[in-house]
Amino acid sequence: MNSILIVEDNDRNMKLFRDLLQFAGYRTIEASTGAQGLAAARQHQPDLVLMDIQLPDTDGVAVLRSIREEAGLRMPVLAVSASVMPDDQQRVVVSGFDGFITKPIHVKSFLATVKQALEARA
Repeated sequence: MNSILIVEDNDRNMKLFRDLLQFAGYRTIEASTGAQGLAAARQHQPDLVLMDIQLPDTDGVAVLRSIREEAGLRMPVLAVSASVMPDDQQRVVVSGFDGFITKPIHVKSFLATVKQALEARA
């Protein structure tokens, strides 16, 4: 069973992502700040990380940078953001994320993007 780390500070979004992913058969790990997300990535070594860009303690780009700098952490990381402006999406992808999911999410495309990221890792 694939494990997915969700780094999201909004409780509603966290519940939605968790429920969808668990229903689809994934094991979820949760963090609500960037520091918690980095610690959870180190501890659990998930198969995939869903990273909110705007977190209370830091932004998701900084957390991604920390994940990429650690030799043992080689999982795909998808950015999740409500910012849908093409320039913002491009900045996020250029930062090293493996993909971008916009909020509010579309259930089918959300699950398809997660599946695709996990398959690309295999």
